Amino acid sequence: MTIGFALTGSYCTFSKVFPILEQLAREYDIVPIVSESIPVTNTRFGTAQSHLQRITDICGKAPLTSIVQVEPFGPKKRLDALVIAPCTGNTLAKLSHGIADTSVSMAAKSHLRNGRPVLLAVSTNDGLAAAAENIGRLINRKHYYFVPFGQDAPKGKPTSLVADFCQIPAALKYALQEQQIQPVLL
Repeated sequence: MTIGFALTGSYCTFSKVFPILEQLAREYDIVPIVSESIPVTNTRFGTAQSHLQRITDICGKAPLTSIVQVEPFGPKKRLDALVIAPCTGNTLAKLSHGIADTSVSMAAKSHLRNGRPVLLAVSTNDGLAAAAENIGRLINRKHYYFVPFGQDAPKGKPTSLVADFCQIPAALKYALQEQQIQPVLL
């Protein structure tokens, strides 16, 4: 099976996401995708170059970084599933409102035209605030599935939500069967 694996700019979670990407790459052909900010943003969590190199090393191919590169996913039926991990509040909003103006949101739009699953692993500081509405829309939309998530720091960041990234492989197996892994809320 061919799985698209898209990363968006929740850089603080990359250290948890990369081991899962390695695990999936042992089982599936992975097509890596990154949002446009990742190739140009250095953070305290690593440099743009180090992130791109790690993804390339894991997947055996450089990540796709543009709308032009991912748009053919739909017409060519290239993916069996698309995982977006981490999925930021910004990406949740774009998906919820049908906006396809980034490599990741276009990959989802193009992939969805084939009625195949999109698995979202949320990581957003406003999950119980502004992003809650978008999570609600997507959780009820056909072909969207969620990796179980919960509050990551209720005292310091009371509206923050993050997926249990370790559950991505199991949630993906469910999504490939058009089922939502349960429980969704941790």
